Amino acid sequence: MSIVFLILGFIFLVKGADFFVTGASSFGVKLKIPQIVIGLTVVAFGTSLPELFINVIGSIAKNNDIVLGNIVGSNIFNILMILGVSALIYPITAKKNTVWKEIPFVILVSIILFVLSNDILFGEKEGVISRGDGLILIIFMGYFLFYLYKLSKTGEIEEETIKDMPIIKILLFIIIGIIGLVIGGNLVVESAVKIAKFFHLSDKIIALTIISIGTGLPELVTSVVAASKKNSSIALGNIVGSNIFNILLVIGVSSIIYPVKYSMEIYMFDYIILIVSSLILFVTMFLFKKSTITRVEGLMMILIYLVYIGYNVIKQ
Repeated sequence: MSIVFLILGFIFLVKGADFFVTGASSFGVKLKIPQIVIGLTVVAFGTSLPELFINVIGSIAKNNDIVLGNIVGSNIFNILMILGVSALIYPITAKKNTVWKEIPFVILVSIILFVLSNDILFGEKEGVISRGDGLILIIFMGYFLFYLYKLSKTGEIEEETIKDMPIIKILLFIIIGIIGLVIGGNLVVESAVKIAKFFHLSDKIIALTIISIGTGLPELVTSVVAASKKNSSIALGNIVGSNIFNILLVIGVSSIIYPVKYSMEIYMFDYIILIVSSLILFVTMFLFKKSTITRVEGLMMILIYLVYIGYNVIKQ
């Protein structure tokens, strides 16, 4: 039954995020907030809402493996598997800003997360992402939003078309969305922990695999559809943005709710893969074809992900 509840949890999370984003976006229109600002905040956050609610619930439950494993696993899955599959279907061509600004920023925030959480470097016995660290991540999030806003002024970000709805319908969408996200987050966390115990797996392995893959499935489907229409470059921008939001917003908020304590020895390999996967993404921009992830590179990324997951399962 835990697997059924886990699947139901993911459904509640995805639909809850859709309802919340639709309602919150329309509410922004009512408040006369420019649609481009709504698109860069509410709509952009939409892809990270499932991870955010899973992590908030994990933080409240003080389950640090769920909190950290979910985001590290999601970001690795996003780059290596989603972009790998998309490139395999149709090569991904990146814009200049994505190559020289956004992908390097993904690398930077991955390194920042590693440094902030690796308190062993400063003489501590375990890794901790403190409330202060969370605040630093949120400040970087503010900088990234400012960058997106400046970019939108150049016309390089397509403005979202947001529907204007009656206020009652807006409130209904927001309430249903929040309820769906809360129920979904609880179902996923509780079911994942039960599945881990049943199969004698650690919460970390479940978070790195089942939870991170589950939250990434909607983006995988969207990316595959875009690639099949020879428009897979859209997937790259979405994945890069999602990875930045996951680290800066989701980990930032989670650690402010409750500091994330963990064993650096256990997570060191995963941190390395997180940073390396971001570096691989940057290198693919120059390896075979400039500013393009080719089919060969996509296949290599998928294989690296499968080896990574296989190693983690065998090691545990």
